[in-house]
Amino acid sequence: MKKLLLWMWMSLLMSGAALQAQELVGQWQGTLHQGNNDLRLIMKVFKGDNSALKADFFAVDHPGQPIHATSITRDGTSIKIAINMMGVNYEGALSADGKTINGTWTQANPLPLNFTLSTKETAWEIPAPPPPPKLMATGANPTFDVATIKPNDSNATHMQGLNILPPNKFRTRASSLTDLIEFAYQIQDKQLVGAPDWANKDRYDVDAIPDTEGLPNPEQVRIMMRKLLADRFGLKFHHEKRELSAFTLTVAKTGSKLKPTESTGPLPGIGMGSGKGGTSLRLFNGNLDEFISFLQTRVLDRPVVNQTGLTGRYDLVVTFTPDDSMPGVPVIASKTEDATETAPSLFEAFQQQLGLKLTAEKTPVDVIVIDHVEKPSAN
Repeated sequence: MKKLLLWMWMSLLMSGAALQAQELVGQWQGTLHQGNNDLRLIMKVFKGDNSALKADFFAVDHPGQPIHATSITRDGTSIKIAINMMGVNYEGALSADGKTINGTWTQANPLPLNFTLSTKETAWEIPAPPPPPKLMATGANPTFDVATIKPNDSNATHMQGLNILPPNKFRTRASSLTDLIEFAYQIQDKQLVGAPDWANKDRYDVDAIPDTEGLPNPEQVRIMMRKLLADRFGLKFHHEKRELSAFTLTVAKTGSKLKPTESTGPLPGIGMGSGKGGTSLRLFNGNLDEFISFLQTRVLDRPVVNQTGLTGRYDLVVTFTPDDSMPGVPVIASKTEDATETAPSLFEAFQQQLGLKLTAEKTPVDVIVIDHVEKPSAN
């Protein structure tokens, strides 16, 4: 009898959980109001492996690939959704009739966002994603066919972006010569020796178009930048090995926690933004060398040597609290109601969240010694 009662109790729990999941399955839609900009969002909830809830988001007026939610959970009428790659947390309450969710969308700042369960008659159409861009041939050795370099007088102290704009336009704003060299050769500031004072003070806007059709991959962009530096800045240098204070990146004893990317696109995305209790670094469809290049130029004060042996492409988020050695990295914690906890240090976060270990040590590092460089030639 006891076994029968236990079986019935477990069955009720399981059927209740399945019912809760079923009540959320479907297409939901709502409008996020951002000042004068309204963003219509579709949330498609479905069951994944082991009947776990999953959700994809679509921006109705901005066709693109679906944005996958990291997690979606329900506790009674409480709904919580996280999109880690965007630093988004959504918390809402399901109505008694199961047809609306009233809640708050938080991405640095909280904004009200209410979802309505759509019907066949009311459903917004999920926009078709744009066709994939034409890629530059893998073996191409491109050059910037047209390049405009103009002084930037905005008083910016940091590079304001470096992008490839489809179909194949290169753009960067407020970049110093140092920024461009560090990008082109994937080095950190301490790996650049002999640069003149103006190399880090004078800032430029660069617009350029390759001489080869198609969207270039990151290495092809660096190849073009190296040629631009030689042609327009007259850059000449040689390599040396010097022992420097650096960080080595290895796999922690607990093993890597990195997840392969779900993207099939050609380009990585790397950025920094708000996170729960701290600042988040995000890598989308990128390898560790690309992540390290960002890490050592935007966050850390010394080079990082990759000793993980990991060669895949990953999506990752690591949330940490900056310390005094990272003056350029503000603490930009998400303003969620329950974000009272403080994120761990960068070193603890790497081990806990990524299964990777950063260790400070002196080690031989490749450096670039400048033999000659000059201010850019006129356009």
